[in-house]
Order: sequence, then C-alpha cells, then structure tokens
Amino acid sequence: MRRIALVLALMMVTGPVSAARYVSLRSDKAFLREGPTYQHRILFVYKRKDYPLQLLSGYESWRKVRDADGTTGWMSQTMLSDQRTVLVVGKGTAALHAGADEGSSVVAKAEPGVVAKLKACKPQFCEIAASGQKGWIDRTRIWGVDAGELIN
Repeated sequence: MRRIALVLALMMVTGPVSAARYVSLRSDKAFLREGPTYQHRILFVYKRKDYPLQLLSGYESWRKVRDADGTTGWMSQTMLSDQRTVLVVGKGTAALHAGADEGSSVVAKAEPGVVAKLKACKPQFCEIAASGQKGWIDRTRIWGVDAGELIN
C-alpha cells in the first residue's frame, strides 16, 4: 500500500504536462542535466539564447525538457523563459511568405537551424521573426509548435 502511495505521489510531482508546452532558453549558456539537481551529470551544454524546448514535467525548481533532436534531460527553471520560439528544420531553405498561404510572395528564406520568435499560427502556416525579417512559414518546416495549435 505504501508503495502505491509513493508511486502516485511521484506521478503527481513529475507527471507529464497535460498539453504540450514550449519554453525557450533565457541565456546563451544552459546545462541539460541527467536529473533534477546540480549534482547530476551534465548531458549537454546549449549555447544559444532563445533555443526552443518542449516542457515535459517538473520537480521543485527543475524542469524536464526535450529538444528538437529528442534529447531529454533536466534544467533549472531559472534558465528557461516563457517566450515562444521555433527552430527551422528540414532540408534546404524554407520560404517566408508575406501572407499565410503558399501563393503569397516570398519575402525571405530561412536556413535549417535558424531560431525565430513565434508570432502567430494558422492551420498551415506560422508567422515568425528572426534577424529583422518577418514572414509566414509552412509549419512542417518548424519545430516548437504542435500540429493543430493555433496562436493569435
């Protein structure tokens, strides 16, 4: 009986977030750790402010996160921001359109690996901004939003 209560208590503290939530890095250097303490081994060092991460769960002041490559680990909440950003993914450059449709003019192109601020999302396109450029990109070319997620 004690064991069941302990398992249920752990699930409440570290269980998955009900709806996917994305966060971004607050600074240019952040450590992804094996577990939720500073004593846990560092798995990876991120060196890119605003890099998007998916929030999976939390324990005290620590957050379990996943990156675009599927790497998971723990990060201090002080390293995270609620600012929504996305990562351009796929092969070749991705077109940024003037409007939220394929037929609108191309205003810029983004290379895979570009981190951009997320402004809005419609069913097929999301509006992003990076390096002074702004436009609508096919949502299949970005990581950091869920399928069907709409943002005004």
